[in-house]
Amino acid sequence: MAEVINMPRLSDTMEEGTVATWLKKVGDKVEEGDILAEIETDKATMEFESFHEGTLLHIGVQEGETTKVDELLAIIGDEGEDISELLNGSTSSDSEKEETPKTDETTSEESSEAVDIPEGVTVVTMPRLSDTMEEGTVATWLKKVGDNVEEGDILAEIETDKATMEFESFQSGTLLHVGLQEGESAKVDALLAIIGPEGTDVSNIAKNFKAPSAETKADAPKKETAPKTEPKVEAPKAETKTVDSAPTTASGERLFVSPLAKKMAEERHINLSKVQGSGENGRIIKRDIENFTPATAGASVSKFVPVGQEDFDEVANSQMRKTIAKRLAQSKFTAPHYYLNVEFDMDNAIAFREQFNSLPDTKISFNDIVVKACALALKQHPQVNSQWFDDKMRMNNHVHIGVAVAVPDGLVVPVVKFANEQTLPQIGAAVKDFAGKARNKKLTPQEMEGSTFTVSNLGMFGIESFTSIINQPNSAILSVGAIVQKPVVKNGQVVPGNTMKLCLACDHRTVDGATGAQFLQTLKGYIENPVTMLV
Repeated sequence: MAEVINMPRLSDTMEEGTVATWLKKVGDKVEEGDILAEIETDKATMEFESFHEGTLLHIGVQEGETTKVDELLAIIGDEGEDISELLNGSTSSDSEKEETPKTDETTSEESSEAVDIPEGVTVVTMPRLSDTMEEGTVATWLKKVGDNVEEGDILAEIETDKATMEFESFQSGTLLHVGLQEGESAKVDALLAIIGPEGTDVSNIAKNFKAPSAETKADAPKKETAPKTEPKVEAPKAETKTVDSAPTTASGERLFVSPLAKKMAEERHINLSKVQGSGENGRIIKRDIENFTPATAGASVSKFVPVGQEDFDEVANSQMRKTIAKRLAQSKFTAPHYYLNVEFDMDNAIAFREQFNSLPDTKISFNDIVVKACALALKQHPQVNSQWFDDKMRMNNHVHIGVAVAVPDGLVVPVVKFANEQTLPQIGAAVKDFAGKARNKKLTPQEMEGSTFTVSNLGMFGIESFTSIINQPNSAILSVGAIVQKPVVKNGQVVPGNTMKLCLACDHRTVDGATGAQFLQTLKGYIENPVTMLV
């Protein structure tokens, strides 16, 4: 039975969308999860995936054309199926009912319409900040209840499955209500905040607004199974007690504390009056809590009796951590991994790097050499640069290398595009820029998409060898260890040398053992004689 696909609402303020690019054409087979089109919203251009399987029978909006949210975008059904009634506007109620659950926006709009919203009041819902985002976590509120909000002000930092991103307000007014506290999570389109004229009573909206999915707290997974009709219990008046409950010194003077520092202090049972603030005007900030050491009690303790208590900290899984766990588990348990281990002579590479870095304003790392060498070797071995899909194998002619970067919340993989065409200094500059953005959680989803191969390097941590899990749908990932000085045999003599161990993890569905071995032989030629990469 044919399914009508309407223009989705991909941001909280989106009223219409423009089709930037169609990734499928009429007559193409469509699988659930396939990217149908790239939709340009009022905020960004985002990929829109299909929730149905079948044949693309009709396209209602051509590339470059614009239409309102919930207007006909496409029709998917059985090949050869008659869709004339759907095109004439007589869409059956069954089709509408099937489409409605797939678009959170419809449910959200019906819910908000059922609540009497005073004039000038705007309900702000959890935005979808990435194409795969299903829920978001409020990392930090930049505004508090009662604050004046101007259009363009940053309301909060929202943690998605890919990154922590700033979320700005598209309305002006007073922040009347906050639906999620810092650290709490909710599904896309759930109540995030309410903005309107100062003094407006929004308690009825806060209690009765219903999103498509029940609100879930990061530290209370049980709430995910709560009935959707359960009202959200939250008294707006409690949010206005910030000033009254502000921490004070022993003399009664108010302490100035950032929201994150206050939350951390409560979790660690730290008396804020004992903490010296290092922020502006003595404000207590995050690093003050992290570096705080309580005074040691002077009471003597018998050396024969151990004193202490069992203690632990529970940290809610971040969206990034949950996504990493899901994708790596999927890769490990679906792709048949096997591993090829090699050890390369690094004497020439060390000498090459020293000479290269002697040039003015030039600085490259061994990792840059490995990335460049991989890029050149992949062009000669396209099978290793391939990707596996259920119905096909894609042999990539371009080389986009993902470079794994460790961050406090887990691991991100920014992508060096067309790495084989870039010089060593260009690769070095790109990787350095990505690392800085990763540490500051400023990487965009676009900078982490499209890899065809991945390099993971733990050599800087002293790790000599390790194995990695393939970043699907790629076919391989290279693990790079530390350069180690040790005795080696050269020309029949035992002499001091420098070696580096590498491990290539391959997907046996796409890369046979001999193919992986041949790739490593080519890679060995480039790394052991780096000057050949400049020819």
